[in-house]
Amino acid sequence: MSGLTTEGASHYENLDRMSVGELLNNINKEDQTVPLAVSKAIPQLTALVGAVVERMERGGRLFYIGAGTSGRLGIVDASECPPTYGVSFDLVIGIIAGGDGAIRRAVENAEDDPDQAWKDLEAYHINENDTVVGIAASGRTPYVIGGLDEARRRGVLTGCIVCNSGSPVAKSAEFPVEIVVGPEFVTGSTRMKAGTAQKLALNMLSTSVMIRLGKVKGNKMVDMQLTNYKLVQRAVTMVMDELKVDADTAKNLLDTNGSSVRKAIEAGRKLNG
Repeated sequence: MSGLTTEGASHYENLDRMSVGELLNNINKEDQTVPLAVSKAIPQLTALVGAVVERMERGGRLFYIGAGTSGRLGIVDASECPPTYGVSFDLVIGIIAGGDGAIRRAVENAEDDPDQAWKDLEAYHINENDTVVGIAASGRTPYVIGGLDEARRRGVLTGCIVCNSGSPVAKSAEFPVEIVVGPEFVTGSTRMKAGTAQKLALNMLSTSVMIRLGKVKGNKMVDMQLTNYKLVQRAVTMVMDELKVDADTAKNLLDTNGSSVRKAIEAGRKLNG
């Protein structure tokens, strides 16, 4: 795997002889380089966000495909969209090589099948309004390459998030995002800096898409699902701040408007004329 910066030798030697303090400080030093690497990819992310929004406005969905850490990160990002933005669970979908069992237990050889990703996508009746984003630190994962290639052949929009430049995955995607973080603290352990970079990029991608789709009002998650006490209290505070009302009035507005912050605020404004 020569030529992959993610597989390059660590800048640090003799990790096993370092004190705990030295380990933590050196890992932290490496981690601090990740946001800068992500910032260099913002133009690529901008293009991808715009393309995804255009498809989703036509009724399309966003799929993430990946293996190992990359696949798990896609699933995490997808699973957080419904409670945060009140969207359906089938709008943003994360798929991992090896199936859901691979979320908890590594299925290392699953990533080597170039045909499986498209089979996994077909289970969702994927169509030309949808987008597939492949996530692969190395940029060489056969599962991701095969999925992107077939999706592109079928007219499905394709993007990717990788951590090496000029990779096969990036060449398979119409909208590649390349975040080059360099060698890992533990040589080849891409769950570290590369995983952090991918998480940051996914946060930026899904958050920007949801904002552009109107799921945020001002700076507030007005469509979030009130599934626990913390979120209920957050919703009450949001309504109080927006309408300048007391807690009891805010709670009543939420109760009478289906626990929807958006609807509660709209109803409160109508009452206030």
